Amino acid sequence: MTDEAAETVETNPYVEDPTTEFDPVDALSEDAAREQAAALREAIRYHDHRYYVENDPVVDDRVYDALFSRLRDLEETFDIQTADSPTQRVGGAPRDELPDVEHVATMGSVDQGGDADEVREFDRRVRDGLDDTDYDGDIEYYCEPKFDGLSVEVVYEDGVFQRAATRGDGEVGDDVTANVRTIPTVPQRLRGNYPDFLAVRGEIYMPKPAFQAYNRELVERGDDPFANPRNAAAGTLRQLDPSVTAERPLSVFFFDVLAGTDFDTRREMHETFPEWGLRVCEKTTVVDDIEAAIDYRDARLEERDDLDYETDGVVVSVDDIDACDELGATARAPRWAFAYKFPARSEHTTVRDVVVQVGRTGRLTPVALMDPVQVGGVTVSRASLHNPAEIERLGVGVGDEVRVRRAGDVIPEVAAVTDPDGDGHFEFPEECPVCGSPVERDGPMAFCTGGLGCRAQRERSVQHYASRKGLDVDGIGEERVQQLLDADLVSDVADLYELTVDDLTDLEGWGETSAENLVAELDDAREPPLADFLTALGIPEVGATVAASLARHFGTFETVRVADEGELQAVDDIGPTVAREIREFFDSEANADVLDRLLTHVDPQKAETSTGGALAGVTFVFTGSLDGYTRSEAQDLVERTGGSATSSVSSNTDYLVLGDNTGQTKQDAADEHGVPTLDGVDEFETKLREYGVETAE
Repeated sequence: MTDEAAETVETNPYVEDPTTEFDPVDALSEDAAREQAAALREAIRYHDHRYYVENDPVVDDRVYDALFSRLRDLEETFDIQTADSPTQRVGGAPRDELPDVEHVATMGSVDQGGDADEVREFDRRVRDGLDDTDYDGDIEYYCEPKFDGLSVEVVYEDGVFQRAATRGDGEVGDDVTANVRTIPTVPQRLRGNYPDFLAVRGEIYMPKPAFQAYNRELVERGDDPFANPRNAAAGTLRQLDPSVTAERPLSVFFFDVLAGTDFDTRREMHETFPEWGLRVCEKTTVVDDIEAAIDYRDARLEERDDLDYETDGVVVSVDDIDACDELGATARAPRWAFAYKFPARSEHTTVRDVVVQVGRTGRLTPVALMDPVQVGGVTVSRASLHNPAEIERLGVGVGDEVRVRRAGDVIPEVAAVTDPDGDGHFEFPEECPVCGSPVERDGPMAFCTGGLGCRAQRERSVQHYASRKGLDVDGIGEERVQQLLDADLVSDVADLYELTVDDLTDLEGWGETSAENLVAELDDAREPPLADFLTALGIPEVGATVAASLARHFGTFETVRVADEGELQAVDDIGPTVAREIREFFDSEANADVLDRLLTHVDPQKAETSTGGALAGVTFVFTGSLDGYTRSEAQDLVERTGGSATSSVSSNTDYLVLGDNTGQTKQDAADEHGVPTLDGVDEFETKLREYGVETAE
């Protein structure tokens, strides 16, 4: 807390003497009511900070409740509520849906493993990576618990809470602003010397004691309890009615800055957050080497069951932010962090059957059906056996007693056979259980060779095409797709575009409005962006990142479709395996037939290619927040016109673009490497126009 902020609190009468008696509300003038309400808001924020952030409350619940009640009476009587008032935590009006919101910066995932040697290998990669740079500092690691909750982005402007969003796909998440506003540990207004703009990442969770008490309430009133605290937190945060969220005991830990300011180290970030009123976990430390990080993880494992929040491991990060910038990231995860997972919780049960599921790409996954058993607070009755090689390794059969665990405390899997009392090892089928096509082995895995002639593959292909990861067609979920296939209205994605309102209203559960809405959604999906279309096709190994790279490199769908493996490998993020998968997808006769029919309904839009663009060979780095652009929008503008947008400054960088609330790290690197800086949006856009890139003036 700054001296100025401390002085403000010290002169607040409801901090100095929170038991002060109040005059009747109707005896106050409006000006006096406003003045008293402002002081009460500041006092309540102060007491929230002492309770939630410093864990050192200075008033009891009765006194706090009296202050809160007085503020609510003043606001209601004089109609003087403010958006950041503590009274607004009760929740707003219900919404019809949670809209999408684009993140200020990408919320990536972290590479992970459960073996100490994997952590040591991470350390080796870090050191080798920094050996190839100009970084000459010592390598220390910042260690923190890996919380088992729901990751969110929270944005503050001028210190006032503005919005919050779930992680989603890392680029776009659900807008949960109204719900997060109700969480007591999320400050409505920052304290101290905060930046004008700040986007931070936190983990929403339900404390274990609160979870147990809440589940008890659910059972007592005849409702189904939640399986675990993470499910409870996720279900609560996605409520359409914020008042429901307000009634449930959620909390948060903040652990990263997404945009708005830079720090020299993660330790400095952790120490600064509480000064702004942002709650952090106290179980963090900085260690000198990777062996100490391994010891840290072991210590957290020992105390895991005694914590009041769920953890499934620890995150080990390079502490120095300069070093993190030098290491950069892959398309999926940063190179400077690693999640060292805890061993999965496990219990014993009996296998009663083994079924084989067929995935979208034809991959066959065996699943054990078992006597229900509690594993880490969750009832488990089915568990993955992964692939035929895993069945052979385990020697599992129907009737065997097995040890089942939750991998990463999430996905149940069979870990070992403990008593082979069954009728022998399960024999993996030689034919697809859905379509009867021959099964083909590829290393440890098995695949149905039926392609889109297989009902299961068609079903999952249609689901993926219409999902949020695909073209985001509302109204087509798993049950709808099954219904459409059962009615012979749809056999593959091309048939979706031939559906009519009359077709749909003849089906059970479809009204005129829902049918018209679906047909309209499909009409809107007839001219998709090329990257979205490539993602929606469900090509093996081609997610959103690879699809965007393909679109930028080739420009048109037909060019992608005919590219050979060598041409595909020339694309960023694509190696031999991915190139082979793409080529095999387009070479399949069954896929070719569907694509030919699909293209009579759909016209994927040409993408602006990076090859030969106006910014070809030019590299930009961005720091801080840009007025009028999100970070991803600015990067996309550069990449669409042939340039590169990287996360760290090096001798290969052409320009560093300075937004608002920047730190010194990247500016110092620019000075060191002689990289020109562009101050704000105006200079950035001026430079783009010098290269011939059109911008909105």
